[in-house]
Amino acid sequence: MGRILALKPNVEAASSTYPFGRIKNKVAPLTPGTAVDEDAYGDMHQFFEKGAKLLNKTLNNLPENQVNGFQFIDWLLEMIVKRINTVFIAESAAAANTWEAITFGNGLFVAVADSGANRVMTSPDAINWTAETSSEQNNWSGITFGNGLFVAVSSSGTNRVMTSTDGETWTARSAAEQNAWRSVTYSSDLDLFVAVSIDGTNQVMTSTDGETWTARSEAEANIWRSVTYSLDLTLFVAVSADGTNRVMTSPDGINWTSRSASEANTWTSVTYGNNVFVAVSSDGTNRVMTSPDGITWTAASATEANDWVTIIFGNGLFVAVAENGTNRIMTSPDGITWTAVIAPSVATWEQITYGSGQYVVIADGGTNRVMRAI
Repeated sequence: MGRILALKPNVEAASSTYPFGRIKNKVAPLTPGTAVDEDAYGDMHQFFEKGAKLLNKTLNNLPENQVNGFQFIDWLLEMIVKRINTVFIAESAAAANTWEAITFGNGLFVAVADSGANRVMTSPDAINWTAETSSEQNNWSGITFGNGLFVAVSSSGTNRVMTSTDGETWTARSAAEQNAWRSVTYSSDLDLFVAVSIDGTNQVMTSTDGETWTARSEAEANIWRSVTYSLDLTLFVAVSADGTNRVMTSPDGINWTSRSASEANTWTSVTYGNNVFVAVSSDGTNRVMTSPDGITWTAASATEANDWVTIIFGNGLFVAVAENGTNRIMTSPDGITWTAVIAPSVATWEQITYGSGQYVVIADGGTNRVMRAI
């Protein structure tokens, strides 16, 4: 503190309960927002009072009131969370490829592309990126990390799966079928990788090691775009861009059940966090839907009618990104109420991940094909 509180006329002496003293309870409570004389009430009250003004909040009582302290910290945390997600920084990718998917694992961000000479790039900090060689020149479209292994899937090529322990050296693996595989996720408790595709006879495949894959039947023959897993509910959820029922769920990755989406939109991405599944779409009236169980879905409004293509949950916040629109980022603590955020550059943003305290997004077009928020 800037001054010795014991010298102030309305501050009690220090005690075992209040080692730095406290304001005497001899002054009538101030009306909300009333300025406080620092000479009478001390630096700590000025800290709370001025801080509350900075946050555009109003304290309800004197600063030694315990509730005020908790209120102020809550507001401060609220501001920090919002601030984190209002400042995205543009970064350069390793190459001007059409980057399609990104994940984080083992202290490393790893992204894959469907074009370019080197279709993998890695970074420990999302700032400095290194080009890596993929196992084959496929259209790589999905990637995840689990059990010490990076696993990527593709929509073309002879071997449509590749694996790596370090993100640098990749090994080709045979997919269960020659489908256009779009998304892959991992369940740590089931020790199971699950991938979905946009076409084919069996549009789901599973693997316990990322190397050997088994074909599984989908609930409906839709364009399945994204799959995620909830450890809390022991449930896989996938969303599709077409079909009668545009959601399917599975407790084991093998047996799938059709579920009705909130609207017949082109659903592009789904994630889980804060006890709720949240999906986004690239069209429709309400371009967000939420579900507490993966079964019953409720429509929610996006901030703008953009083509929302990816969503992630991290650090207590959902972050969705679009490939077009004025504000191509939106954030939400609950998946229902969203706040628009400006992207640092106009790019066709494709996928987002969260790791090492950062949200990191890659693009398939634009000058700077990486952006991050810390």
